[in-house]
Amino acid sequence: MNGENAAISLKRFLLLEQCPASWREFDLYLFRDENVVFYAGQSHLAFHRVWEHLIGGFKGHSIVGRFIWCNWPRSMGFMIELLNSRSAQFDGAGNELNAAERLLIQRWSPCFNVSQNNQPTPLPGGYLPPNAPFRRRRSLTMLIHEAERAVKAEDDRLWLESIE
Repeated sequence: MNGENAAISLKRFLLLEQCPASWREFDLYLFRDENVVFYAGQSHLAFHRVWEHLIGGFKGHSIVGRFIWCNWPRSMGFMIELLNSRSAQFDGAGNELNAAERLLIQRWSPCFNVSQNNQPTPLPGGYLPPNAPFRRRRSLTMLIHEAERAVKAEDDRLWLESIE
């Protein structure tokens, strides 16, 4: 993480109830795994928009949110990247929010961005499509508890590795 962007796993993002002060400048976001970007978007406060996608996924109001819940628990490992349109990486787009989002869409060809995306990346094999049935209960609280357990297990494993 630096001043121009932040990257956090979905399981850790789910544990954040409030937007960290240093993230309030982020107005662009990506949902991705290690190989492909699923969605790129913009909002004046990207942290809150990511939460809207996650909550909207339960009701079918967000295709990327629905995709995340259909692929739970595997999606816990997805990354959320938050970016700032006013950073140097978007100087070529005039640091304008709409142009910066267009640049991200052109660069990554996200699977679920259809606007401004002539050739969306096909959904990689092994993932369920967003119209698949949920494999878990539709309870955000329960999914957050699963994320908490996964984060604790990961932290414990990293701690044990550090002392060996």
